[in-house]
Amino acid sequence: MFKTKATPYIFALATTLAAGPAVSATYGAGIENSQWYLAESVFGCSLTHEVPGYGQAVFNHRAGESLTFYLESDVPLMQPGRGRVVVEAPAWRPGVAPRNVGEVMVADGVRPVSLGARESMVLVQGLLAGMAPTVTRAAWYGNDPVRVQVSNVNFASPYAAYLQCVGGLLPVNYDQIKRSRIPFGVASADLSDADRKLLDNIAIYVLADSTVERIFVDGHSDRYGSRITNRALSEERAEVVAQYLMAQGIAEDMITVRAHGDRFPASSRAADNRRATIRLQRQGERPSMQQANGYGVSTSNG
Repeated sequence: MFKTKATPYIFALATTLAAGPAVSATYGAGIENSQWYLAESVFGCSLTHEVPGYGQAVFNHRAGESLTFYLESDVPLMQPGRGRVVVEAPAWRPGVAPRNVGEVMVADGVRPVSLGARESMVLVQGLLAGMAPTVTRAAWYGNDPVRVQVSNVNFASPYAAYLQCVGGLLPVNYDQIKRSRIPFGVASADLSDADRKLLDNIAIYVLADSTVERIFVDGHSDRYGSRITNRALSEERAEVVAQYLMAQGIAEDMITVRAHGDRFPASSRAADNRRATIRLQRQGERPSMQQANGYGVSTSNG
């Protein structure tokens, strides 16, 4: 963990642009107060950089997802609209040509700038090379540019620790598996390899997250066959899923198994109705009636 607190500092203010008479306000940390803070867990890893006078720059990697980057500020300093991202040399490295990353849509709100995995990695590589990623957009009040610069100083060491954190992330996050779907073949309760992989990931997550207090497993069938047969088949499907989860270490008393037969069709397609659904419930979440209309992750065609 990196806990040193940066003191407020505006790296440069009222810098004249070569392209014209407009004056830019540039926000960034100097050599003496550039810090990066690592927050790590099996659920996510983040590197946070204080940008004095502006807010924060954050690299975030959530379990089951890719690296992202965003700027965060309580005060709207940039107008919404098209901004530009470059990786440029800091002031103490004159003569190095900047690298254009591309345009970015600056939004309203506390996170005006967000970048996806590719652009985020370009910024990381720039920082490791001693460069400074910079976002430029017209100011909220007036058309003069606002520049937010991310310092490379003291980045390498916490980034190495960040990489170790990423290596220990869970394969999925809560939002990806809180409502999941297992499809089945005609008159079948057999799990495919893809189904087992999904259930493995659910079990791994639940065992790591102590706030998950219940798992609802609901079995369903299509409308072909008698009501009694369909009810029995839907129960068998739910039990197959529940037994697999228990075999991976999930406590039996956490799992609620329900069989619905053909009562809650997900769609007019019979194949969509041959399914079992899994819903996770965390502490404090309000229980709801379950009809399991094809939620979440579909792993295969059964």
